[in-house]
Amino acid sequence: MASVFEIVRACARSALDFALPPRCAGCGTIVPDVHSFCPDCWKEVEFLGDRGCTCCGLPLEATEQSHCARCLARPPRVARSRAAVAYDDLSRSLAIRLKYGRKVAIARTMAHYMAPLVAADAEAVLVPVPLHRTRLWSRGFNQSALVARELSRRLNIAADPLVLQRTRRTPPLKGMSPLQRRKTVAGAFRVADKSAVAGKTVVLVDDVLTTGSTAEACARVLKRAGAARVEVVSWARVVKPSQLMR
Repeated sequence: MASVFEIVRACARSALDFALPPRCAGCGTIVPDVHSFCPDCWKEVEFLGDRGCTCCGLPLEATEQSHCARCLARPPRVARSRAAVAYDDLSRSLAIRLKYGRKVAIARTMAHYMAPLVAADAEAVLVPVPLHRTRLWSRGFNQSALVARELSRRLNIAADPLVLQRTRRTPPLKGMSPLQRRKTVAGAFRVADKSAVAGKTVVLVDDVLTTGSTAEACARVLKRAGAARVEVVSWARVVKPSQLMR
């Protein structure tokens, strides 16, 4: 039999849904469920899921190979990268609204679709890609830390937003080539507490994954600090090279 508390909570939820009905994360149209998309927006979203290269997650078209040629030729420090959706106008708009529009509830929507991509490992630790302190002060929050917190709540995996730090401010990577990106972020991170990651699987959390240069720079210092394995999970990832220049 349901307790009085459960009945009251259900009634309160129904009243809230009536007053503030769920809306499409893309266009704001009223939808049946929280964190969902309307039919029109749903057709625009390219969900990546767990398919693609076993290592980097890039889609593999018309092949039975488990790894892409790039990962076979030069295995990355990040053992496994996964993203919920492909980077496009819609997924980009959600990332921008979270990052610059302060629509923090979008972090819950992102985590909703990212959670199935994180392996169930109670000993793992979720670590958001950090912002430099000056950027954190100006923005007021780290969008990746918000997503990591939501993932932690959903998956019951610890999140540590302070263990990885950005030691110097780097310019925006937009418009840079992959080589320029690698040089820009090289040496820009440090691990504040090695004991927090030693022997563990560290799951880096980010909103958008482009070339993976930032993730690789983070993985370098995490592995040096003793992390047994580094993985990445993001909301969106670039799968078309032309989008790197946007």
